Amino acid sequence: MLDASYGQISDIVSVLGPADLQRPSRCAGWTVGDVLYHQLLDARRALVTFASPADGEPDVDDVTYWQGFAPGKDGNAAHARHVRIVASAYSDGSLGREWRDTSAAAARAARACQYEKVTTQGHILRTRDFVATLIFEATIHYLDMTVDLPDAPNPVGLPMVRHVLDGLLGATVTWDDRVYALKGTGRLPLTAADRTELGALAGRFPLTG
Repeated sequence: MLDASYGQISDIVSVLGPADLQRPSRCAGWTVGDVLYHQLLDARRALVTFASPADGEPDVDDVTYWQGFAPGKDGNAAHARHVRIVASAYSDGSLGREWRDTSAAAARAARACQYEKVTTQGHILRTRDFVATLIFEATIHYLDMTVDLPDAPNPVGLPMVRHVLDGLLGATVTWDDRVYALKGTGRLPLTAADRTELGALAGRFPLTG
């Protein structure tokens, strides 16, 4: 599914011109191009991680990994600034080309990885769980990038996102997968009806950033 998730972003990038990359995204303060560069950083990290085996026991899985990414966490502002500055330095078309090349290489590395466990960002994960985190990230950022593209198909990774959000919430909700993804990550606010349905669980939202 990583191939398909990355491929959907590549499909979107292929139809976006330089002006489109300057449109606002669902990430506050970021353009579509900023989100694409942030996603490129994730694909680069994937290439390193698939070549970084770990001997210890996993300390996070595909769900608990996201507990460390709460909105407002220290370091978020510095990363956001870095992304805006570097993304703006790319010449026309070069960011999309680098994304396509790097994401394709990361997907191939995922298929070829023989390690049961890998290490990234100070954590040890089973390789399958690490791949799941990449799919989650790609799915959410695909939604961020397509805010002005109402005809864009739903991302293929939405079921994975639901699995993660259910795990973080410790319950499930009746919303469709796309709405759950947007509300669970703070892209859409909870309505009064949502809060009534969730009860005390409403205070847990957003479940991750």
